[in-house]
Amino acid sequence: MTLPREALAVDVLPAARLLLGCHLIADTADGEVAVRLVEVEAYRGADDPAAHSFRGRTARNSVMFGRPGHLYVYFVYGLHFCANVSCLPDGEPGAVLLRAGEVVSDLEVARRRRPSARRDAELGRGPARLAALLGLRREHDGVDVTSPESPVRLLPGQAVPGSLVRSGPRVGVAAAADLPWRFWLDGNPAVSTYRPGGRRRSQQV
Repeated sequence: MTLPREALAVDVLPAARLLLGCHLIADTADGEVAVRLVEVEAYRGADDPAAHSFRGRTARNSVMFGRPGHLYVYFVYGLHFCANVSCLPDGEPGAVLLRAGEVVSDLEVARRRRPSARRDAELGRGPARLAALLGLRREHDGVDVTSPESPVRLLPGQAVPGSLVRSGPRVGVAAAADLPWRFWLDGNPAVSTYRPGGRRRSQQV
């Protein structure tokens, strides 16, 4: 059973914590790939200068303003795709960036998806690698992850004890960089390496 849409119709911070431990399943050209989300990052609309939605609605960021439970996929630096899950009620912009996931499906399929990964922990470590592993591209922008018929589905995972959840500054942003809106599972090897932001990375990445 997929995660109910109403569970994501909340502020970005509880939505981010909720997503930790959830399973994201994608139908790829190589077969089904599933990950357990181990690192996420919250971005809230008009009061968050690091969010794509900070300056208002555009064709690019419209998913952030729509119903919760949809993928917001964008291209960054002309190199990579990154994926977010929209949250907050319809009309209120917000999304949670999916930063890292550990593979919980057939590892051979996942290794074919990411042959450059030196270790299994690196298969979905970092938002660009995670999107590549799951085959998420521009055509997945707007996909409803709460629908059982969707090519990308979000399922509840086992509850994560609060003692395992850590939070800290977001990665690669200059604006509002000190907000502790990145959440991860303590000690999980698939969590990405923290790198502070800079002038080149001035918005959500």
